Amino acid sequence: MSPDRLHTSLAVAALVATIGAAPLHCEPALAAITSSTACTTMTRHDPTPESKCYSIEHGGLKRTFRLYIPAKTTEGALPLIFVLHGGGGTGANMEWLTRQGFNRIADREGAIIAYPDGVGRSWNDGRADLQSRSSNEKVDDLGYLRELPREISGTFPVDVARVYATGISNGGFMAYRLACDAADVFAAVAPVAASLPVDLGQRCAPARAVSLTIINGTEDPIVPWNGGAIRVLWVARGSVLSAQATAARWMELDKCDSLHDVGGLKDAVADDGTALLQRTAECAGKSEITLYEVRGGGHTWPGGEAYLGQTIVGRVSHELNANETVWRFFSGRSLQ
Repeated sequence: MSPDRLHTSLAVAALVATIGAAPLHCEPALAAITSSTACTTMTRHDPTPESKCYSIEHGGLKRTFRLYIPAKTTEGALPLIFVLHGGGGTGANMEWLTRQGFNRIADREGAIIAYPDGVGRSWNDGRADLQSRSSNEKVDDLGYLRELPREISGTFPVDVARVYATGISNGGFMAYRLACDAADVFAAVAPVAASLPVDLGQRCAPARAVSLTIINGTEDPIVPWNGGAIRVLWVARGSVLSAQATAARWMELDKCDSLHDVGGLKDAVADDGTALLQRTAECAGKSEITLYEVRGGGHTWPGGEAYLGQTIVGRVSHELNANETVWRFFSGRSLQ
């Protein structure tokens, strides 16, 4: 063998030995997010959104989501807020329901807002008897939403230590599941019109203390304040703990002190038929639990659009702006 060939062979052998002795540990390749026109639309409440539609492949499915990126971004990475629609909704519908309030927060504070679409307009939120397409087909919404922040960060400046989730109804239940099963990704969650499902509450074991804000109405005709069966048009959709039992269960998980009232009962808007009581507990790892009891409130987003008649979903409270309340709770919290 010539000296040159011998030198090459030895170099290759050394490289192989090095790789064998110290295997490379690489993150999975980032999936490519692409602009899309495939985001789910609705015939009812189908506004022209300010956000843009994107898609990605996950679990053998083309998953769509909308992103709102502020026109002016500060230097450095930005927090990412997932705003999850309810059953039968869409990302665009959620942008409308919240009156594009999160977009205005993004403009003011510097944040990226994501409005994902569930498969079949639903989320596989962990309820065993959900009776939706996403549940029946065992759609991997947990894996999808776990991975999406990292994938978005491949294109936009996301601070992966400041990723949050909020949502209404089915989207709120999905936020609980993310807190239970993806505590390493989501720094805090804020379910609205949603309590902890009984079956999820029994097995929930977050990897870390997760800050939680709950915003529920006492006269919600779908998700009862006092717990029990969830009913949509008289069809059962699982069972939930009461709002107070949800807070108590999370206090066990986060190792909190007792809930205490903040400011007493408030009724600043005299003609909306609602009042507001806030309770807060300090917890381990600088986490926090806040329960907003919207007295007289329905299955609605406080300060948002009345997406159905009051006889079906109850009152919309204007005692608080849920967009701003959720943002204040998220702001400054990060994975520790």
